[in-house]
Amino acid sequence: MKITQITFTRFLAAMAIVISHFNKDLFLYKINYISTIFLKANVGVSYFFILSGFIMIVAYHQKDKIKYLDYYKNRFARIYPLYVLGLLLYLVTRYLNFSVYDCFLYLFGLQSWLPGKAMILNFPGWSISVEFLFYLLFPVLYNYFYSKGNKSIWVVTIIIWIVTQVFSNLYENSSYYKGPHTESHEFLFYFPLMHINEFLVGNLAGMFFIKNHKQQNYDIPVVIIFILILLLLIFVPLLYHNGLMGILFIPLMILISRNNGVLTRIFSWKPLEYLGEASYAVYITHIPVLYILREILKKYQIGIDTIFWIYIVVLIGISMFFYQCIEKPLRNYLKKMKVR
Repeated sequence: MKITQITFTRFLAAMAIVISHFNKDLFLYKINYISTIFLKANVGVSYFFILSGFIMIVAYHQKDKIKYLDYYKNRFARIYPLYVLGLLLYLVTRYLNFSVYDCFLYLFGLQSWLPGKAMILNFPGWSISVEFLFYLLFPVLYNYFYSKGNKSIWVVTIIIWIVTQVFSNLYENSSYYKGPHTESHEFLFYFPLMHINEFLVGNLAGMFFIKNHKQQNYDIPVVIIFILILLLLIFVPLLYHNGLMGILFIPLMILISRNNGVLTRIFSWKPLEYLGEASYAVYITHIPVLYILREILKKYQIGIDTIFWIYIVVLIGISMFFYQCIEKPLRNYLKKMKVR
């Protein structure tokens, strides 16, 4: 089952993260309330994690059992080529001055497990390190719980989600948390076990959707939930990065997936769907592309706002190229390889 209209939302989340990593002198950061939204736009990664769990169930729900090697091969083919490309582009920006140990951690997706190392090299790769854990666990969860209708996983997931939210918000406001750019920050924001709850609740959302996917016009509820998300980010000072926003992301995903209104017709428009397909390339390469573009443009007297628009156009264009000419061909090639 493919949910076309949900694909474009991946692009929107990726672009929010792209803007959040751009120069804070950008005009968007001079607008009240809007600046707050983009300062907290890393919550888009939480959306990715929950959506990943949701899509896994939708994609595999008709199977009695998942074959481990086939699943891991397909996930590897889907995510690894551009993950490595992001690293190679980043190394170019550093004139190939790098640590072999850091490259080892990055290539094996281990960086997020080591506070102090999560942001090494192409730092958006920390989330792929977390995704590796999700992909490792999913066939086990599906074969022993989801496919058998085992209800205990619902109780365990809800407990893990609640404990994670309580711990995250208490830890952030405790003396143990030393602020940004510290190991305590990396533990709180990037450690994989702090995000397992997001993938699990995404799985539950997927199972709920599969059993209740009657379509009708949900345009208004979708808009209301989106506005609520923005209002929470602006006015309620909680830590949403570790899955707390799931209380709104999950109904948003389900309603968008069920919707047959105007928004679905817009989101299903082929060019927008294509941008959604290319969103992984946008996300995983946006930092090295930014660094390379800065090097090229630094000799010109160009304002930061103009650089931003040039960057967005270049990033989207290059990402579509990477998707079409690198991600898709390598994914298809690797999927066809036989696993012995």
